[in-house]
Amino acid sequence: MTPVKAFPSNFQWGVATSAFQIEGATGSDGRGVSTWDTFCREPGRVHGGANADVACDHYHRWSEDLDLIASLGARAYRFSIAWPRVQPSGTGAVNAKGLDFYDRLVDGLASRGLAAVPTLFHWDLPQPLEDAGGWMNRDTAARFADYAAIVAERLADRVSLWITLNEPMVVMAYGYAFGTHAPGLTLMLGALPTAHHQLLGHGLATTALRTAGARRIGIANNYTPAQAASDRPEDLAAAEAFDNLLNWQFTDPLLRGAYPDLGVDLPHVRDGDLATIVAPIDVLGVNYYSPVGVAAAGAEEPLPFTMTEVPGAPLTGMGWPVVPDALRRLLLTLRTRYGAALPPIQITESGCSYDESLDDQPRIDYLSGHVDAVRAAMEAGVDVGGYYVWSLLDNFEWAEGYGPRFGLVHVDYETQRRTPRASYAWYRDLIAEAP
Repeated sequence: MTPVKAFPSNFQWGVATSAFQIEGATGSDGRGVSTWDTFCREPGRVHGGANADVACDHYHRWSEDLDLIASLGARAYRFSIAWPRVQPSGTGAVNAKGLDFYDRLVDGLASRGLAAVPTLFHWDLPQPLEDAGGWMNRDTAARFADYAAIVAERLADRVSLWITLNEPMVVMAYGYAFGTHAPGLTLMLGALPTAHHQLLGHGLATTALRTAGARRIGIANNYTPAQAASDRPEDLAAAEAFDNLLNWQFTDPLLRGAYPDLGVDLPHVRDGDLATIVAPIDVLGVNYYSPVGVAAAGAEEPLPFTMTEVPGAPLTGMGWPVVPDALRRLLLTLRTRYGAALPPIQITESGCSYDESLDDQPRIDYLSGHVDAVRAAMEAGVDVGGYYVWSLLDNFEWAEGYGPRFGLVHVDYETQRRTPRASYAWYRDLIAEAP
């Protein structure tokens, strides 16, 4: 068992999920169509032609799932609110049944003594907004703030921490640049406005949330630290370019009020935008899974780097290198880079995919190593206030469909039976031994 004496008594041990990946009920109770609903129906987009119409049926089984979280002894649940379930068109009329669902969910958390940590956008953009340009359209940022206000006016009195966006980097890169996620565009560096418009939406939503009574606000950024393939200057420069584009582009504006050097002009950034984006936040969410090897790109490649393997690292079922110490180093880098501007951190996602086995020792080893890395960073002075395992349940893993298994709890998708894995018991015991 991992020593836990360094963790304070108010440390937020939690689990995380997202609406599109677990809720199902995509055509129920007035929910609108999302970009991911559309993407799933385009041939060849999702492995096996899978969709999330049922997923884990959490929309109907939420009480059972909250009982699983409570039985862990967890203190917080990070979930996401489906924008199309609350506001089907992304603008205008509110779907009362959708908002009522999240009202019941938050009440259910409170009755079990669990802190509610909702994420307002975890990739499922209402399709009508995408039809109008999606995150390439500046107006989407304003519509996001309107939606944030609607949700907060109903739930703010019972929410512990609001997360505005989940991994805006992934939306930009996989959704708009590389085309492997919804909406499936291949704009490459032409996708940069989607990064800015998401961050602008975050800033506008932060103001709207505070106006509606939100107490604490954060954002969940994905961090994939670059490891240069060699000490050659060109490889070191490629690693710096990777970090600027995919890590610091999504943090520097929040904490420094400026973009790092991206090597291109940013005509979509208007006067006053950065002052909106840099509005103070209470928590920086860090989603971390693995580092990436980076080398100099060839002359004909569209990006200033190419990704390589991390030598010597074991791999998860998704083929991601397992390097817990890279998380420790990342946390120290964040403290060094941002100094006094860095708010308290929470590890808002940490986890791994392996096979269906209930005796999932590789997952236990992964989580144990990463909890140790967080503890080591805290002992070095980094302010970390929580750790959320991804994920509570096996779920719909985006373009990979239902093959990957990230859950502490196994889900039989045919019967919807939930069966806790060995890692669930390990995490329960870890939390029980904490102060």
